[in-house]
Amino acid sequence: MAEALALDKRRMRESFEHATDTYDAVAVLQREIADRLLARLEVVRLKPQVILDIGCGTGYDVRKLMQRYPRARVLGLDIVAAMANRARRNSGLWRRLTGRCGFACGDAERLPLAPASVDMIVSNLALQWCDPHTVFAEARRVLRPGGLLMFTTFGPDTLRELRDAWRAADDAPHVHAFIDMHDIGDMLIHAGFADPVMDMETFTLTYASVMEVMRDIKQLGAHNVALNRTRGLTGKARFARFRTAYESLAQNGKIPATYEAVYGHAWVSETGPARSRDGIAAVPVGRIGRRPR
Repeated sequence: MAEALALDKRRMRESFEHATDTYDAVAVLQREIADRLLARLEVVRLKPQVILDIGCGTGYDVRKLMQRYPRARVLGLDIVAAMANRARRNSGLWRRLTGRCGFACGDAERLPLAPASVDMIVSNLALQWCDPHTVFAEARRVLRPGGLLMFTTFGPDTLRELRDAWRAADDAPHVHAFIDMHDIGDMLIHAGFADPVMDMETFTLTYASVMEVMRDIKQLGAHNVALNRTRGLTGKARFARFRTAYESLAQNGKIPATYEAVYGHAWVSETGPARSRDGIAAVPVGRIGRRPR
């Protein structure tokens, strides 16, 4: 499984860079999941001064966060420079009027931020393109005591029809691998987060044809970028077997594509020590000798 989760970052950047112009037209589900994630902030009493959006894409979440938290500064971060630039342009009016948002190209696995510099991290459907262990450790490092991490990702039932159809064609991995919700919760605890909460819901999109499914995935930039993926072109015979197998899964004449949306949030303890990248905990001098509350 670890091999299937090892990703080709160069290929991932290229895929999303090529999708910059088409992403918004097909990212209907991505925006719906973002709205459901952000709606959960209604019951959160935290009043953040600094918010980080990891994997900001074209800036949809940044604009929503600025509306919800008018006094906060929001930073959008994306590993793809073209996406970060598009987000900057899309938020132009808000940015010019308020001066409260900024954008940067950066890697979620090595956040370009100082320790304990952020009050809230939000990330919508970016975690599946990263090593979650590393991302959670970095999130824990940059969040202040009492800070909140909220995120979504896709679970292992995502694109199950596509995966099953490819299995009818060959044994090669054609579909991105996704991590189980319970394993993600364990990773949060291992990274030092407190009170992790995980849940999920399933969405099924329907299409007129198999080729429409493939087109949407391409326009989203959501290609299989596993290091162990099959390289080169898929032969006509194999693709025909795949297409026939997928068409056999049609429901009422529509081709289904299932997505398992996983929601998670966790807190940084008010008293817990922050961890640096080398794994050493940093404890303020003023806390030495004090009992945790």
